[in-house]
Amino acid sequence: MIDAHNHLQRFADPDRIIAEMKAAGITGCIINGTSESDWPQVAELFERHPDFIYPAFGLHPWFAHQRSSHWLEILTSLLDRFPQASVGECGLDRWIKHPAIDEQLSVFIPQLALARERNLPLTIHALKAWGPLLEAFKKDAPPARGFLLHSFGGSPELVAQLTPLGARFSFSGYFLQPRKARVLESYRAVPPDRLLLETDAPEMLPPTEIVTHPLPDAQNHPANLPAIAEAL
Repeated sequence: MIDAHNHLQRFADPDRIIAEMKAAGITGCIINGTSESDWPQVAELFERHPDFIYPAFGLHPWFAHQRSSHWLEILTSLLDRFPQASVGECGLDRWIKHPAIDEQLSVFIPQLALARERNLPLTIHALKAWGPLLEAFKKDAPPARGFLLHSFGGSPELVAQLTPLGARFSFSGYFLQPRKARVLESYRAVPPDRLLLETDAPEMLPPTEIVTHPLPDAQNHPANLPAIAEAL
């Protein structure tokens, strides 16, 4: 069982968290960097746990305006250094007002191109930005190895549009919240071989009755993944 998307670098004691994940039957996870500031932490965690961690390095749309002038060179050098890495978390988000979607696109398109040129998997954050994402794919094709839409919250119709493009759809336990029941209809439309599981830990906490590994401050423990799978 693999956690397809989390942020272990945000935990104060990730080594303990990893030990508890292994005890829960989890055999690996993809740790996603989101900015230049946390890419070194992802790299360090991978070097400590190369048998358990799959690293991913990306510039998240929320942090597009905080990038340095040489962010793409740094990202490229990390992919050179860690050939087993993927690209992400990157994407588009119109739920936030700043940075604007045009600025988000200016960092998403180069990451999309980088993943395509190297044929690396791509992890995408997309929120209220399906139109811009589909337009981007018309101009710049996704990588042949496909891409992961993490915590996918789109419609069943979007599942049908995105599947032929190589999409995988990742389910997080947050969608087991009663107010998110409508999202389950989308997952019923996902082909079984395109469905993945994630925690997005320490975010996206499942309902209390699903949580097997409670943490302070409403943090989501990635060892909740088996319970999320069972509930789904």
